[in-house]
Amino acid sequence: MGPGGIATIIAASSLLVIAIAISYAVIRVGRFIDEAKASLKAVTDETTPLIEEVHTTVTLVNGPLQSFNRITKNVEDISEKVTNATSGFLDKSGPALKVAGALVSATKLGKGRAKKKKKAE
Repeated sequence: MGPGGIATIIAASSLLVIAIAISYAVIRVGRFIDEAKASLKAVTDETTPLIEEVHTTVTLVNGPLQSFNRITKNVEDISEKVTNATSGFLDKSGPALKVAGALVSATKLGKGRAKKKKKAE
């Protein structure tokens, strides 16, 4: 065997070592992909019921919120109507202010008389 035969054996041995290293890497990557696939399946299986529960919870919460929204809308409409009626009444009728002033004066007089009666007794 000459120097060419020895070089051939060394080259063949080197290629064998490289082939073994590549096959080992491919096997490791294959196992990693299998583990990742199993983990992804486990996560998917666990999150699907959780997402369904969240959907149910959101649906149940939305019902009362819609009722609350209707109630607040009605209260807003009523307060707007009362504001419009009050401002319209006070803006248009000066006599209404005079009547309100007279009622306040009468109330104060009534309280003053009640205090005098209590002192007299």
